[in-house]
Formats: sequence, C-alpha cells, structure tokens
Amino acid sequence: MAKQTEIVTSSEDEVFDIELEADILKANRELALENHAKLKENGITAIDVMGSVGSGKTSLIKAIVSLLKATHRIAVIEGDVTTTIDADIIASEGVPTVQVNTGKECHLDANLIKKALALMQLSKLDLIFIENVGNLICPAEFPLGSDKRLVVISVTEGPYMVVKHPMMFHEANSVAINKVDLANAMEVNPSNLKNDISRLNPKATVVSTDCRHMVGIREVIRSLGLT
Repeated sequence: MAKQTEIVTSSEDEVFDIELEADILKANRELALENHAKLKENGITAIDVMGSVGSGKTSLIKAIVSLLKATHRIAVIEGDVTTTIDADIIASEGVPTVQVNTGKECHLDANLIKKALALMQLSKLDLIFIENVGNLICPAEFPLGSDKRLVVISVTEGPYMVVKHPMMFHEANSVAINKVDLANAMEVNPSNLKNDISRLNPKATVVSTDCRHMVGIREVIRSLGLT
C-alpha cells in the first residue's frame, strides 16, 4: 500500500496571520452590508456570479441578459485579473458594464464593489450581475453585498470538483451545471455533480445548462427569483 504523507507547517507568525485575516474578513463583511443597503435604497437586486476560469460565467450572464434586458434595467460588473474581454462580450448586449481588474488578487471584495457602484447610475437600474474573478476558493469568503449567489460549474472540470471545493457551494442560492452538451464526451455525469451539491447545500437550486443552445437559462432565471 502506498504511503500517504501529510505536510503540516507552522511558524511564529501564525497567530498574527490568523488575526490579520480575521480583521480583513470582518472589514469586508461590514462593507458588504453597506453595499447591500445602498443597493436596496435604489431598489436594485444584485447577483454574485462565481466559478472557475472557463466554467461559462460570462456566457451564462450574457444569455440571461439577452432574455431579461427588455423587462429589466440591467448592468454588469466584470471582475478579472486583467483585460476587458468579458466586459466587451457583455456590452455587446447593450447594457452598461464596469470593468474591475484586480491585478494579483484572486477575487473581488466589497471595497472594489463599493467603488464600482460609485461609477454607476443606480437610479436607472434594477438588476446588477457581478461576475467574480475565476476562482473556486477565495470568492467564497468575501461577500460583496449581493442578494444571491450563483455558482457556475462545468462538466469539463471533471467529476470531483464539487467535493474538492465545498466552501464555494455552502452559501450558493443557485448552481448551474454548465456545458452539459459535453457531458458524454467528458465522461462526467451531471446527476452525480448535482448529488454532490445537494449533499453540501440541500437548499441550493441546481440547474443543468448549455449556454450555446440556451438550454436551462430560463430555469436559472426562475431559481434567482428574477421572473
């Protein structure tokens, strides 16, 4: 039997690091509450869209926007390490976008969203999508002030990505299992992914989607209470 080795590290700075992290998370939560209050004052619903790079977050947001833009006043905040590629894709739907480039940071935080909101005409909006930086770990710990969290995963990420990244799903309101048209080719069973999600968070609504063919998009919209 192969020997398994667990690496455990410690340092004199460990306690300080933990305290610093706790302060950062606390400050972020307080700012998130301020953002939420500002959005509510303006009658705006905000959706935080999270998932890994390539899961299809942008494609899903674009598909939802295409169906809702006739009845909702929509804007999108696009988070990415660099470039405006995703923002340009969304802007092609004719809705205002704000690009937030984080540089080296692997997630958006409430302070960045506060700055983005200051650039928007909130009185002319009733729905904002926030596309977080592609990452399955960091964004889970940093609420932004949104009303709901939508996690996008794809069958191309393999059969174990849910159980390997449980924190991302604990507070999700909706989960889209995307690219289901590729499930057979990837030898991934979407039903197994759904079961993994339900075990972690029985309250989350799970929808299978194929953005290229607009499959499941209206179901995601309903799961977010946007109908």
